[in-house]
Amino acid sequence: MNADVTTPSETAAAEPAAPRAKNTRTLIGKVVSDKRSKTVTVLIERRTKHELYGKIVAKSSKYHAHDEAGEYKNGDVVEIAESRPISKTKSWVVTRLVQKGVTV
Repeated sequence: MNADVTTPSETAAAEPAAPRAKNTRTLIGKVVSDKRSKTVTVLIERRTKHELYGKIVAKSSKYHAHDEAGEYKNGDVVEIAESRPISKTKSWVVTRLVQKGVTV
């Protein structure tokens, strides 16, 4: 067979399959602290119904997220994604800026 002619089965074997996207948890919250090097603290607020009384209650959690360039500041709304543990308290990475914080 000629060397420069390829069959469809050969091209399928030569090309790797497209990597499947991982289902990673993503959250959107506000940066409340940027004092540490390469780390921001993000406050996530969610509204849930109280189990017994049924009232809508605001619950919040703080996550430490990795910010390699140090580009996110207090008040910025960012999206964070779960990743491998980077340190004892840091298992999240900032993926994108949703809204720039307003400085007064």
